[in-house]
Amino acid sequence: QQQPAHAHVPRFSRRWWQRRIRYYVPIIGWLPKCSAGSLANDVKAGFMVACLLIPQALSYSSLTHLPPAYGLYTALVPALVYGMLGTSRHLSMGPEALVSVLTGTLVKGQLKHLYAAYSPNTPPDEAVDDFSAAVASAVALASGLCTFALGMFRFGFLDSMISESSLRGFISGAAIVVLIGQTRIVLGLPSSNSVHSSPWNDLCHMLSHLGQIHAATAAVSLGALAFLRLLRFVKRQFRSALWLQGIPDTLVVIILATLVSWAAKLGREYGVAVFGSVDGDLPRFSVPRVPAYVDSKDIVSSAITITMIGVVESVIVAREYASRNHYAVSSNRELVALGVSNIIGSAFGSYPAFGSLSRSKLNDRAKATSQLSGIVAAILVLVSLLGLLPYLYHLPLGVLAAIIVDAVVSLLSATPHAISFLFKVQAWSDLFLLLFICACSVVASVETGILLAVVISLIMVIKRSNMPRIKLLGRSTENGYEFRPIDGIAPSSGASRRQSFSSDDSEFDQLQDEPEDGSEEYDAQVQHVEGVLIVRVDESLYFANAGQLHARLNRLELYGDMRVHPSEDPRMKPTRAVVFDLIGMPDIDGSALEILLNIVREYSRRQVRVAFVRVCDSVRGRFEKSGMADAGGEYDFNDITAALNHLERELTISVTP
Repeated sequence: QQQPAHAHVPRFSRRWWQRRIRYYVPIIGWLPKCSAGSLANDVKAGFMVACLLIPQALSYSSLTHLPPAYGLYTALVPALVYGMLGTSRHLSMGPEALVSVLTGTLVKGQLKHLYAAYSPNTPPDEAVDDFSAAVASAVALASGLCTFALGMFRFGFLDSMISESSLRGFISGAAIVVLIGQTRIVLGLPSSNSVHSSPWNDLCHMLSHLGQIHAATAAVSLGALAFLRLLRFVKRQFRSALWLQGIPDTLVVIILATLVSWAAKLGREYGVAVFGSVDGDLPRFSVPRVPAYVDSKDIVSSAITITMIGVVESVIVAREYASRNHYAVSSNRELVALGVSNIIGSAFGSYPAFGSLSRSKLNDRAKATSQLSGIVAAILVLVSLLGLLPYLYHLPLGVLAAIIVDAVVSLLSATPHAISFLFKVQAWSDLFLLLFICACSVVASVETGILLAVVISLIMVIKRSNMPRIKLLGRSTENGYEFRPIDGIAPSSGASRRQSFSSDDSEFDQLQDEPEDGSEEYDAQVQHVEGVLIVRVDESLYFANAGQLHARLNRLELYGDMRVHPSEDPRMKPTRAVVFDLIGMPDIDGSALEILLNIVREYSRRQVRVAFVRVCDSVRGRFEKSGMADAGGEYDFNDITAALNHLERELTISVTP
């Protein structure tokens, strides 16, 4: 008899292990379910992705200062591993532009140590390539370990910790940095011969050498870029032509440029820099090691930076396409899959690999149904590694640079809209943050930009979580037993009505005062209860947000509204009682409880009575153990009215509405 799907499965039984293995190694679950139709779709999608992945891998390797074969290694092993462990059916794993830039920045910065070791001579090209590959593999291993640890410790929420403005500012700045470096290659200009120049220095160097533009290189590179943009434009104009949409534009440009260069002998006759001979051997297994002359701290710090960018982009892309295609992805399992992919890939010559938005978009457009499309793309990368590279001998390097320029222009396309939107909604702080981080990335370095983006975003998160969510309540004029949040009522002469609870009045006085200048808005349905501060706590209190509780309570005592500037004169009469409504506070930690006890003791010294209402059982238990009643806080009230009635008897004042 078949067991119900919801039946309990004993731990460590065979069926328990089968479920766990299918969960943590998804290929075991989805591969047996592949039908002939879905298999055909995945093979077609894998071919289309490979037509973009292979040119990108060859192009992005130049951003990392590595030989082109290492770009293909990065597109091969991590993609195969992710295809077995990843939960996203559409995420295309492999080299990514921003991650390649960050890797290249690290490699370029570490090369100065190699050059210093060979000084006054210049290190041979083979030594430079081996050193660069070792640095890239080491940072891939470190990044993989960081990502794996984030997944194991369930930090899948980190993609939301960087603000959109900070992230857009960094992406824009990094795209401009790439644009500066690749424009020099597109125009055939000489390099600055400095291994540690800033993007700003590179820009100045390029502008000062515009007179040395290599005409043939510029012509073929700009021609390739123009053809690529034209083909994209034609595709957008004729979206209904399916045969046209299926043309792999990047691959077509590479094939045409190679044929033109071969036929016109651009390398030999016109001095155009070409791809040349490249070793296309399969990657060999080697445990990554930090090379000599390199500080491990540089590797770790760069790995953390790369992990932040790669994780944010990959998880966002995975979630987006899972939502579009109605299936679920687990952020934590994605992090584990990304981490293991980089750990294994680093042993086969890969530099850090993460998900790509452009390739994932193409994968979705090709109607991929499973992770098999990524595995097919990786197999085609393997085929190209074994047989394609010799045929690219005549490919102009400027054309590869033009492909990168086209990619980063796409990254920049969202920036004007973001700036326009922030300006429209007058989000000046976000706008300043975007422009500031972008400028720092260009003027200083890409690392500076991402460091600022992460640090500023974390500071903003800490600042906002540091403020406890509390609201001042007032009595409803429609129902005397109902209490609502007071939003912007001025309890001075500008208030429409107010209730007095002070030692000079024997009962609540209803005051009919009009605003002095008629300019203040007020809510006539909620009344301030003067002399009583009724505060509702809308979240759990813990060490981070409780620190500001005292200051916020003091401000409410004086002004009755957190929006009133502290330079204004106090508007509230002296407080004789404070009522805390804890209906929205399910928990409180030890640090916050100690802070709250100190607040209650201070109120007691001022002879201000404190009452807590609607206290949940867990918080009540902590109050009892901490001696809250001895400190002066009473918490045996089921509602605010009961607390006010008790205060009426204790303070011998009428509180009847």
